[in-house]
Amino acid sequence: MTTPVIDGDDWRTDIDSVDAALIDGYQSGFPIVERPFRGVGESLGIDESEALERVTRLREAGIFRRFGAVLNPPVIGASTLAAVRAPEDRFEDVAATINEYRQVNHNYRRDHEWNMWFVVTAGSLDTRDRIIAEIEDRTDCSVLVLPMLTDFYIDLEFPVVNGDRFARESIGSTAVTATRISETATADLSALDRRLLLEIQDGFPLSATPYRDIAEEIGAPVGNVLTAIEGLLENGCIKRIGCVVNHVVTGFDANCMVVWDVPDAELDRLGETVGELPYVTLCYHRPRRPAQGWRYNLFTMIHGRESEVVDEKIDELAAEYLPFDHERLYSTETLKQTGARYDEIVSTAESSLHN
Repeated sequence: MTTPVIDGDDWRTDIDSVDAALIDGYQSGFPIVERPFRGVGESLGIDESEALERVTRLREAGIFRRFGAVLNPPVIGASTLAAVRAPEDRFEDVAATINEYRQVNHNYRRDHEWNMWFVVTAGSLDTRDRIIAEIEDRTDCSVLVLPMLTDFYIDLEFPVVNGDRFARESIGSTAVTATRISETATADLSALDRRLLLEIQDGFPLSATPYRDIAEEIGAPVGNVLTAIEGLLENGCIKRIGCVVNHVVTGFDANCMVVWDVPDAELDRLGETVGELPYVTLCYHRPRRPAQGWRYNLFTMIHGRESEVVDEKIDELAAEYLPFDHERLYSTETLKQTGARYDEIVSTAESSLHN
């Protein structure tokens, strides 16, 4: 069977119904078996080789950012959201310095006084804090450090082959399971788990036997690798396994981080309530930093195809659920976007972690 080539202005015109089912149906739930594409193909009415070819083609077209596991940084290591107020005349230099660190996996310009927002993920709290201190010293910018304290809802899996104006417009509700996050907690990882996480942090091989290929790379029986991956899913180190969609390419490029000054006594109740709203893609508690003028404690994220529509949903949040002071921090430029790095989890040689 000949599958369509993706090269048009509107990516949706260049895919067929099988591609659509693959894109929206396999952002998670990819089979944990030796030949996963066989089962995926059967569910789509195609054979194994075509299922693999389609995932490869969608990856090459940029619709999928990667294929593999979505890891959970706060569970595996020490992670924090951070921000600086970078002077405009030094903005590019500050970004370049921050992006040098491979433990910095996301970095965005946002339309706010704190105009550069990035994520630092390291194998230990000491390393994370050392990197932040180095960034302050090298850039001469104070860093706003905002580790996650409670995960009310975090899930960037949502249908994209549609005309939805904002994420999950066609979905009624989502389920919330509030999870407390400790900065000092570390996952109980076996030696195999550690080798495995390092091997898959950049994605799975695009082959008919990705788990077998991974097993060969780390020198372990494939059965042990399959069992370990199932365990990492169960304990939360892996959030999901599937095809990670590029939301910018698929049109959901109007994303806004909204920060709220919520009364502490109402934070848990409101966080869970808002996290259940389908259009809220991320909802979590981070600390206030009054010494740095930061008074917000609840963060929400909304993804949409148009900023006007995203603003409408934020207005709805403020009117019906969160009648509190808030600020809207639109992302205006992607400065860095890679997978989190976990090299330190298999080594205490911290000096090797910084390029």
